[in-house]
Amino acid sequence: MAIKGVILAGGLGTRLSPLTKITNKHLLPIYCKPMIYYPLETLVGAGIEEILIVTGGRNAGDFLRLLGNGSEFGLNHINYAYQEGEGGIAEALGLAKHFAGNDKIVVMLGDNIIQKSIKKYVDDFRKEPRGAKLLLKKVSDPERFGVAELKEGKIVAIEEKPRKPKSDYAVTGIYMYDNQVFDIVKNLRPSKRGELEITDVNNAYIKKGEITYGILGGWWTDSGTFDSLLRANNLVAKDSGRKRKT
Repeated sequence: MAIKGVILAGGLGTRLSPLTKITNKHLLPIYCKPMIYYPLETLVGAGIEEILIVTGGRNAGDFLRLLGNGSEFGLNHINYAYQEGEGGIAEALGLAKHFAGNDKIVVMLGDNIIQKSIKKYVDDFRKEPRGAKLLLKKVSDPERFGVAELKEGKIVAIEEKPRKPKSDYAVTGIYMYDNQVFDIVKNLRPSKRGELEITDVNNAYIKKGEITYGILGGWWTDSGTFDSLLRANNLVAKDSGRKRKT
């Protein structure tokens, strides 16, 4: 079965204002490349050849000018979708329904930067008959993220930004789903902040007993705040310097 890639790169990026007053957050630089390059390279490196970028806001056309048809990444074509408003991650994911068809998808948040390949996890997911797979990462500040509660090698619940985390394993912005996900999204109700939440999607799979996980190797960071944007730049710069020396 084919696996397609979806990069969620919408949102207003208000936590990075005033930088995002003139451009989409995902076009800001991370060291020597625009942020959007990193999830694209991650998916292509995992052997995914069909990719959809979901964006929004006033600068959506800049993605097309920057990325074109994806030939720079070895792709024949990049698909684009437009999210109107601020309906949340799960709403943005719902826009990928026709692109995905009956295939499985690997979803990445556009501001997630990782060090290592995810090909092994994608290959493992390809073999699984149905359901979802999440990539987790042990962190020192789990209260900033969705946190997985683990029992006997299984995820039994995910809590979003808990005051008292039940583990130190954060759910990274890398999600793998079969095509049941679109029925789940369709039946979601908005959260208190008026958005369709990706944590609710993942908990729906947990309730079905159809979710597995992997532990992401290397470093991982988001880039949605000034502190994490700086961290991402420093990590990539350090990694690039190490590769040049070798």
